[in-house]
Amino acid sequence: MDLEARSLQPNVKAVLLAKLREYKSDLNNLKSEHKRLASANSNQAARDDLLESGMADAMSVSANQRGRLMMSNERLNESSDRIKESRRTMLETEELGVSILQDLHQQRQSLLHANDTLHGVDDNISKSKKILTNMSRRMSRNKWIISSIIVVLVVAIALILYFKLSK
Repeated sequence: MDLEARSLQPNVKAVLLAKLREYKSDLNNLKSEHKRLASANSNQAARDDLLESGMADAMSVSANQRGRLMMSNERLNESSDRIKESRRTMLETEELGVSILQDLHQQRQSLLHANDTLHGVDDNISKSKKILTNMSRRMSRNKWIISSIIVVLVVAIALILYFKLSK
């Protein structure tokens, strides 16, 4: 998980590495608490055995030891449950992080595709603009040519009429 987080982009990597460090420190704290409780319980039990070995009533000592042993087992089970819950939470968080990273990757791909499409459209618009500009120039040139032909024809008709009427 640490290697995956390090291979990501810097902004995502920093957040994931911070969470990972936090989870590791929580796990280490829970492990040390478990060890402390286990060693405190075993030390306490050994101490009580030594102190109570001189007692005459073996039944009361046995019942007392059994009670302490049950309390120690209960504490140990509670600590184990907390560790399991922490581990489950860590795994859920990791799954959520992976899911978020996959969603972000898909969104990135969508944005890149949209960017490529946008560049293609921009290129097509530029080509269309050039074609329309060329068409406008040709249209203006054709208007001038047709106007020139009309003027030449009108002048030719006027000349023909002048010569026909003057004879």
